[in-house]
Amino acid sequence: MTPEQVAAASKPFVLELGEAFTRCPGTLRRARLLGISGWAFYITGRAGALGDVRAPTVAAALGFIAPDAVADGWDGAARVIRPLEVAAANLAECCRWGDEHLAALPGVHRLGGLLRRVVDAADASGMPLFAAWRAMPPPEDSPAARAAVGLLLLREHFAGAYLMAVRAGGMTPLEAVLAGPEGEAGALACGWPPPYPRVGPLVRRRLWAEAMTDRLVATGFRVLAPGEGAELLDLLATARAQVQGRPTQRDPDRPGRG
Repeated sequence: MTPEQVAAASKPFVLELGEAFTRCPGTLRRARLLGISGWAFYITGRAGALGDVRAPTVAAALGFIAPDAVADGWDGAARVIRPLEVAAANLAECCRWGDEHLAALPGVHRLGGLLRRVVDAADASGMPLFAAWRAMPPPEDSPAARAAVGLLLLREHFAGAYLMAVRAGGMTPLEAVLAGPEGEAGALACGWPPPYPRVGPLVRRRLWAEAMTDRLVATGFRVLAPGEGAELLDLLATARAQVQGRPTQRDPDRPGRG
């Protein structure tokens, strides 16, 4: 498999697993303990690695969330607690989730090691949020926590690459959300109010942006030796099956080993 093929095949696993901890009840309880809303914890927990910056900077880094919605969460949290403290709490919750859901995973130590190598080799140019997260030291060092943090970091790398690809393809972030699978429901969930522009001509641009995302992220996967890409995909599939509580099923459409 080529690095680009591994990037494309791993993307759905990473996007799902890399944010699974944010939907965990324990993570939502942490927001209440900090005295902020769940939305403020999500925005500041994700972007707090940038430090004490203004809301427009956060909105630019996140890209796909409406600036007004970003400001509501970011400024609401800033009145109570510093952004870096929320980011540290978010990272601790990621590690806790990893210990709870991935510790029994066969090969979890290997999964964390492969993810770390990809993350360390990834090019962070033009991706300030990914770079900021990669520079944060994790609070735990168990194999399951390392795997969970690796998933979080790689997800931010995919997100940053997709934002760059969307803009290079001539789309706004809102247009990309509207052209995606959730359409207007996705735009509303990201805080963008209607009315919305038509999306028919944008679908092809979004598909181009998806392919460009895989190409940008593939730079990190070049560090893997022949066969390790397929091994990583197998480990990711097993992790997702375990988290979802169902038997592992190999994707018949996934490119074969090589």
